[in-house]
Amino acid sequence: MNHTTPNFRTPMALAVVLALTACAATIDDGGLEQRTSMAIGREVGTFTLSDRSEESGGRINYVARTKDGAVYKCYLYSPTGFQRAMTFGMTPNSDALCTRFGTSGAPAPVPSGTCNALLKAAGRC
Repeated sequence: MNHTTPNFRTPMALAVVLALTACAATIDDGGLEQRTSMAIGREVGTFTLSDRSEESGGRINYVARTKDGAVYKCYLYSPTGFQRAMTFGMTPNSDALCTRFGTSGAPAPVPSGTCNALLKAAGRC
């Protein structure tokens, strides 16, 4: 008697792949560069992006380095494949939020003409 058992590996593997891709952010490199350009006030092509990591919920953390040595730590939110599907593609990517950092990893000092009491207290002036 020839008994065949159903092969659950293929559907299970497909479900795992679909679940993992549904958790990934949906913004492409061009969109990331364009949003970073607007956030740091530099033209696309005058900086490089590195150290990209994704958190749950679609947050993307990364570092932007300009050709003249400025370093920015940035993040933005991009809907996951699941979020995009549930909203019929109507959930947009956020703008990039970037903070300039010095070469040591600390925030860059603020120019003296823009210093105020809070910035002085934080040691940024």
